[in-house]
Amino acid sequence: MRPIALVTGGNRGIGAGIVVALARRGFDVAIADLAETEDTARTRTQAGKHGARTAFVAADIADLAQHPRIVEAAWALGGRLDTLVNNAGVSSAKRGDLLEVTPESFDRVLGINLRGTFFLTQAVARRMLAEAPGQAHRSIVTISSANSVIASPERGDYCLSKAAVSMMTRIFALRLAQAGIMSYEVRPGVIRTDMTKVAAARYDKLIAEGLTPIARWGEPEDVGRAVAVLASGELPFVTGDAVHVDGGMHIARL
Repeated sequence: MRPIALVTGGNRGIGAGIVVALARRGFDVAIADLAETEDTARTRTQAGKHGARTAFVAADIADLAQHPRIVEAAWALGGRLDTLVNNAGVSSAKRGDLLEVTPESFDRVLGINLRGTFFLTQAVARRMLAEAPGQAHRSIVTISSANSVIASPERGDYCLSKAAVSMMTRIFALRLAQAGIMSYEVRPGVIRTDMTKVAAARYDKLIAEGLTPIARWGEPEDVGRAVAVLASGELPFVTGDAVHVDGGMHIARL
């Protein structure tokens, strides 16, 4: 029986990379995103090439009232859920001076990246605890960012949201470990997606100047592979920790 994963923001970019990597590892995958699009179809087709069944639920994780529907759609795929991947997120409405961040941008970013993610994790964890554990490894994997520890003042609200979900990973690890549910954080660095496209020229220059010891852009597939390893239970004595998928950017240098 294939394990079941729920991936939020799974239509494209890092989310799509995660969906396909999990499918390759033998998972069936429920995708939650704002709307079903051509990107969704491409991602589901790619996952299907690896034998995965997929399901889609249109939902906004910032709207807590939609969480029960997301959870039910995931459980309906296989009668259980083995892995939640918290990938849905947004960047700052506009990069710029920290002193110009608006309450509207702050509330939007924190509402999706932190509040929505926290309460969906809570809902899934409650359901996991209420169900008898199956044979598969159970886990919650949260996609944060290098900005959980590396400050970017031009998008302060985003950095705050990612630092907060880093702590969220640890507190859920403490709460759920005795039930055999592990909590992990994956910190992507500069990954080639629509979110980073707006700053592509800047990142090209920084990478050429030595921003990362591995001198290239990261790809969604790089993040997907890391998530699939964690979700597959290959690190059974690890919880509450972060995996950096950033080409070594996090390493302090003198």
